[in-house]
This record gives sequence, structure tokens and C-alpha cells, in this order.
Amino acid sequence: MASLILPPSSFLHQNTIFITNRGRKIKKINQALVPVARLFGPSIFEAPKLKVLFIGVDDKKHPGNLPRTYTLTHSDITSKLTLAISQTINNSQLQGWYNKLYRDEVVAEWRKVKGNMSLHVHCHISGGHFLLDLCAHLRFFIFTKELPLVLKAFAHGDGNLLNNYPELQEASVWVYFHSNVQEFNRVECLGPLKEALGPSSSSGSAIVEGGSSNWEVPKACLEECSCCFPPMSLIPWFHDLVKNQNDDATHQWLQQKS
Repeated sequence: MASLILPPSSFLHQNTIFITNRGRKIKKINQALVPVARLFGPSIFEAPKLKVLFIGVDDKKHPGNLPRTYTLTHSDITSKLTLAISQTINNSQLQGWYNKLYRDEVVAEWRKVKGNMSLHVHCHISGGHFLLDLCAHLRFFIFTKELPLVLKAFAHGDGNLLNNYPELQEASVWVYFHSNVQEFNRVECLGPLKEALGPSSSSGSAIVEGGSSNWEVPKACLEECSCCFPPMSLIPWFHDLVKNQNDDATHQWLQQKS
């Protein structure tokens, strides 16, 4: 079976990867053809490289009253991040062959469930393209490693909101890793946002296939109420992934929880 061999320097900016077959001759492949999730460049957050777009929202309306989502993408050409803050996922930001192939975007939404605010972050690990499936383990590792950077981009880009509503720093952060590989299809709770922004946040409590945990995924009321907002997830491709993979027990469980 072929295995991925990474160069000793940072793999996030390598132009090539290497594939070996049981120790035989190494073949060099242009990384542009293999989506190994070159996620967001270096793991150190650099504020000048973040471009923030506010679309139909401002920093005065609490996300418990007005829908608020984040769409974060990266440009290999400029090495800059683009963060769209809007009421729905900014689909125009996700168009084009590059985004559809590499799927290195991160999307998130604020939700109020039974009166408690929480931030729900979604990462696409594999599914939809066989090359993504081949790199599922590496993609999961990179997304997990880069989560503090992603959250810092959210917090910096929406800093005025957090200053206006400091209680949001106490909101729990839930991360959904979507994959057709059972091992990487999971949910993790990173605890309060203020703690999840730290470098050690990747050691959160994981829930796999509906297993037991000290954490419970927030579940909205089944009937119309004022303590839950919005009543359903605003992440459209999350629902599409669940719909297209009905045979996966984890996705069925996640669908019930949402």
C-alpha cells in the first residue's frame, strides 16, 4: 500500500509530496494535483494578513438575536485569509475549482441553545473526492493543529462583537469534523472560547459515533421556543453531507443532535 512521506520542513508550504510503495523507488508528484489540505500557511496568526468582510451584520446585534456565521478561506497567491461575517455562509467565497477540490475552508455559526450561547465550527475532512479520502488522516491532523489559528481569526475579525458582549468568551466551542472515514468523523468540545484560543486547545473532549463523554452536544428544543436561536443549523453543506451519507452511523447521530 502506498504511503505519504512528508519532507522534514513544514509541509504546509511544500510544493511536492512523495509516494513510496513498500520501500521501492520514490515518485515525485506536484502537490497542486493532490489536495493535502495546505491549510492557512503558518500556524502563527498574523492579523495584517486577515481580510474581514461584514455582510449584512454589524457588531451591535447579539448573535442570540440575529444569525451570525463565519466563512474563512485562504489564498495561496496572496497568502492571506479572508473572513466573511454574515447571516448565512458566504457561498460566493467557496466557488471555483480550487475551493471545490481542496475544501480547506472553515465555516462556523453562533447558536443559542436553551439559553446558552455556543460556537459551532465545521471542517470538511474527506468525502466528495477520492483524493480527499486518500489524505483524510493528514487533513484531520492539519485541521486539528490549525484550530487555534482559526479561532483567533474569528476572535480578531469579530473583536468588536466580543468586546460588546464579553460573555461570549465563555461560550463553548464545538468542532465538527466531517469525513466518510469513520475514525475522523467526530465532534470535539474545546471548552470556553477564551480557553480554546490557546495552543493547547486541540486536546478537547471528543465524541465519536455517539459515544459517552463528559460533554453533550447542545440540542435545540423540538418545539418553537424563545430559548433556542436559530432553531436549525445554518451550515448548508453539513446537511448535504449528512444526507449523502445515510449509511454512516456517526452522521445519523449528528443529524439527530442538530
